[in-house]
Amino acid sequence: MQRGRRIAFDYGDVRIGVAVSDPDSILCSPLTTLKATDNKLLAQILELINEIEPVQLFVGNPALLSGKDGQASEKALSFAQQLRTVTDLEVVMVDERMSTVSAARNLRESGKNAKESKESIDMAAAIAILEFGIELQKSRS
Repeated sequence: MQRGRRIAFDYGDVRIGVAVSDPDSILCSPLTTLKATDNKLLAQILELINEIEPVQLFVGNPALLSGKDGQASEKALSFAQQLRTVTDLEVVMVDERMSTVSAARNLRESGKNAKESKESIDMAAAIAILEFGIELQKSRS
């Protein structure tokens, strides 16, 4: 697997959670939460890409439990396509059916109220997407 930082996005209609890995893809950390409806969204993402200089991008694909693409999945795929129009980096879709549910449960178990921690949930979901994406890449290497 190529050495370098990676960025993952948990796309949502309101917010997009963002996580980043270290150059050795061992540690994944929350980075930020972006507003999905911001007119400057792609410019903000390009700024992150230029600052972090990742080698790869991951976007969570919230497929239905059956594995089929639903409306949320189509939106995430469209977001990934937008990323491909503004960067030459590889954009990989990662199955994230349970990442948000898992992130909310983990925050709840740590004593945080999910309703008050929506941005934290989005970033935690992005971390789960990033970790899973990195594991997939390592298993292919």
